[in-house]
Amino acid sequence: MTGFSRRDFLSLSGSAAVAAMAGPAGAAMGPNDKFDLVIKGGDVLDPSQSLRGKRDIGIRWGVIEAIENEIPAARISKSIDASGKLVTPGLIDLHCHVYPYGSAIGIPADELVQFQGTTTVVSAGDAGVNNLAALRRYIVAQSRARIYAFVHIANNGLSAFPIAELYNIDNAQVEACAMALAENPDFLIGVKVRMSENIIYKHGLEPLKRGIQACEMCGWPAKMMVHIGGVETKELMSEILDLLRPGDVLTHAYSGAPNNAGAFTNIVQDGKLLPAALAAKQRGVIFDVGHGGGSFDFTVAEVAIPGGCTPDTISSDLHVFSGNSPGVPYLPNVMSKFMALGFSLEQVVTMATTAPAKIINRAPKIGTLQIGAPGDVAIMDLVEGPVSFVDTRNNKRDGKALLKPVQTVINGVPFGRPYQSPFAVR
Repeated sequence: MTGFSRRDFLSLSGSAAVAAMAGPAGAAMGPNDKFDLVIKGGDVLDPSQSLRGKRDIGIRWGVIEAIENEIPAARISKSIDASGKLVTPGLIDLHCHVYPYGSAIGIPADELVQFQGTTTVVSAGDAGVNNLAALRRYIVAQSRARIYAFVHIANNGLSAFPIAELYNIDNAQVEACAMALAENPDFLIGVKVRMSENIIYKHGLEPLKRGIQACEMCGWPAKMMVHIGGVETKELMSEILDLLRPGDVLTHAYSGAPNNAGAFTNIVQDGKLLPAALAAKQRGVIFDVGHGGGSFDFTVAEVAIPGGCTPDTISSDLHVFSGNSPGVPYLPNVMSKFMALGFSLEQVVTMATTAPAKIINRAPKIGTLQIGAPGDVAIMDLVEGPVSFVDTRNNKRDGKALLKPVQTVINGVPFGRPYQSPFAVR
């Protein structure tokens, strides 16, 4: 930078120095200015703008600056040819596990990008109070993918997996959890609790009550994310649903996993939807898929959805074990399963972009291709033709379309090289 010496740089504060080096960021584009990156000719689908059609997307300084029918070559520095591809906002995964080294099941968020098209992910209780600071400092700060988190009500989070974190209820310390929420409102979404019998033993509603108490003590409207699947008793499942507040997230909503005795105690029991599930949905509880390696059952979804409990968000629950499971729970594949269940392409994209963005209080800043938003873009193939899907209980269903990630752009920078998935959908 001409006329700007090292001494000049060091004389400035950190933010001023960055601004001086970056130049006039945010200035309006002139008619002859070039875009840093243009994604050309894709079939753009952006539910936040009710937009569907062939467009060019122009990105400058990491921000979307234009969505036009055609951007001329004279204004393009670099481009990606998206002809024949589906172009959406970068996908948002509301439930995954992205705390390597600190959680026993975490995968680096950046390693998921090319498999999922995810530009934003939410760590679903990987960290508790005792290891939350390390998640923020050593993982979040060093990842290109944007990461938010639910803090676990158990102090140690999932660091002891597969040992259950809440057999000892003393691990759930309300005041400490509330303090973590109060100190990290820019990063945390709320509190995670896993309510399966094999995790909470015979503690009933107590872990959930403690999580809600921490949310209500922290000074801002923190949400609960409540994991179900194999709840101890049928009655307890209804009691859990009755406690959930509007805006709280029920994850693994369509789980068919049994409890320790082999009984099916989830939101569909004896082939019927629980009245408490419908009541929860109607008062504003968020129903999240959280597919994972053991938490999505077609037969549950096929009763719950027509009964009024449609999904609000589609998420993967990806971790080191579920990623290799027969259900192939990578986010675009899970979205494809819901198209096989009768949802439209527009609906499943909404459930992986604008819907989770609102739940984590980041709309309209992410999950959108609006001008001024970060340059987060997912480019996918929509492959039409016969395809077979399997859930986590070996039920198979046929579909007519499959979403496959091709290229992801985060903050205006292409992530890795174009990618061809090695996973055969069973």
